[in-house]
Amino acid sequence: MTETATTGIWLDTDRCYAAVRSRDARFDGRFITGVRTTGIYCRPSCPAITPKRGNVDFFPTAAAAQARGFRACRRCLPDAVPGSPDWNVRADLAARAMRLIAEGTVERDGVPGLAQRLGYSERQLGRVLTAELGAGPLALARAHRAHAARLLIERSAMPLTDVAFAAGFASVRQFNDTIRSVFAMTPSDLRTRATSRRVDDPASSEPVPGTGLTLRLPLRPPFDGDGLLAFLTARALTGVETTTPTRYTRTLRLPHGPGRMSVTPTSAAAADHAAHVRCELRLTDVRDLAGAVSRVRRLLDLDADPVAVDDALRHDATLTPLVTARPGIRVPGAVDGPELVLRTMLGQQVSVAAARTTTSRLVAELGEPLPGTEPVDASPSAGPPGAAGRQPARLFPTASAVADHAADVLRGPRSRIEAIRTAAEALASGDLAVHTGRDPDELREDLLALPGIGPWTADYVVMRALGRPDVLLNGDLALRNGAAAIGINPESLADRALAWRPWRSYAGMHLWAAATYEPATSNSGHRNDDGNPDRLTARTGTPLADVQEGTP
Repeated sequence: MTETATTGIWLDTDRCYAAVRSRDARFDGRFITGVRTTGIYCRPSCPAITPKRGNVDFFPTAAAAQARGFRACRRCLPDAVPGSPDWNVRADLAARAMRLIAEGTVERDGVPGLAQRLGYSERQLGRVLTAELGAGPLALARAHRAHAARLLIERSAMPLTDVAFAAGFASVRQFNDTIRSVFAMTPSDLRTRATSRRVDDPASSEPVPGTGLTLRLPLRPPFDGDGLLAFLTARALTGVETTTPTRYTRTLRLPHGPGRMSVTPTSAAAADHAAHVRCELRLTDVRDLAGAVSRVRRLLDLDADPVAVDDALRHDATLTPLVTARPGIRVPGAVDGPELVLRTMLGQQVSVAAARTTTSRLVAELGEPLPGTEPVDASPSAGPPGAAGRQPARLFPTASAVADHAADVLRGPRSRIEAIRTAAEALASGDLAVHTGRDPDELREDLLALPGIGPWTADYVVMRALGRPDVLLNGDLALRNGAAAIGINPESLADRALAWRPWRSYAGMHLWAAATYEPATSNSGHRNDDGNPDRLTARTGTPLADVQEGTP
């Protein structure tokens, strides 16, 4: 059955024009405005003179505008905006295709590979995307390549010929023609225009091979970057991740080679840089630029619409104080689906600190060193992952390595080790595919079919790996206690949460923040949804960062 969803905001032309007339930046990335009299397309907040209503068309994507012959506005740079939150709210074919296109799937595998990952024929896929997004997969990928090329032209000193192939173009001629068509400028002109604005790359002098790029990733304010950083810091793995009070750094396993990302996601930093997060990338192969940016955006939930989320949750008076205290809360995503599955399973039945130690030991034994770096000691005696002067120098182990060596490296009950080994084997063989193109219901079923994975683990993976905004972990002990702490009866939580749709994942983050716990020291406690003893006991005053799933 072909999936469709024709409820995009771009179909509501009156609402779109009202946003354009008021230059409402909240709609940037939600739709594109094409101005017939000038032949350009703009973001809704473009500062240029507002065109007459009869002279504009609205499109769901830049690719659709380009297909109609419009070129990008040089003043508002309509491609340099946050992605549409619709691709996370929606789980239909078009939304899943857009997520995979943003990761560079078409450049690597072509349209046949994209269709195969989505489980549709090329003809079906093209028909749905044209109907839903105004352009087929090739046109959408072309717009994606143009955006990646612009980043490389403006933010690197790479020769333009190298930029062409790094961005995924088949030839220099195709590259030149596309840049002229989309931006009404030659690649050389784009670089000249950007030279005075380029931010120097402080990472370029590090002894790590590859290309260094410094980017500003746009977001929609408000942005609870401090909450995100606290979440990531509590779970940082020695060797893979490091943190400071303002920065998060980690290694990345990318299709064409390893890389490293470093972001400054604090709330103050985002505010100071006009609703952007500073991101430094070190890539072995610049063909991975688009995929790396997509992963960073997912991890930090940068495409979220926080105003819509906060407004909806404030309708419940009990949640209002939580939303007021932490406006713009984000749901942390994941940079790698298989990694998230294994980390979540390794974190069962133990505290956050214990899970970090166990998983860091796995990294030390099975993780590959990042080329050009000194391996980091990930043993329990090596100190915290964010220790001064320590840089991430290992990749998280591959699923095949965990499948082959789990019994030798992991400690604990044999059944638990076997469950992790089985999941790793399924991930390595492809029997379990965890990527952003998956249908959430189908992925959940696949996860539940594996031993050692219950509803909580499956829902948690779906929420973070796919960026699903409407997941309620109803059986989660921390979430239920957080609900009780603000006066919501945990037994009626599921019914109460119906009013929070489609933002129950964000409500859950608020409830976790309202809960305080300490790790259990034995198998005492309630049982979780996997049939295992809960590892949490309530205690007033213990920070949320000190507890493990049941909390995320």
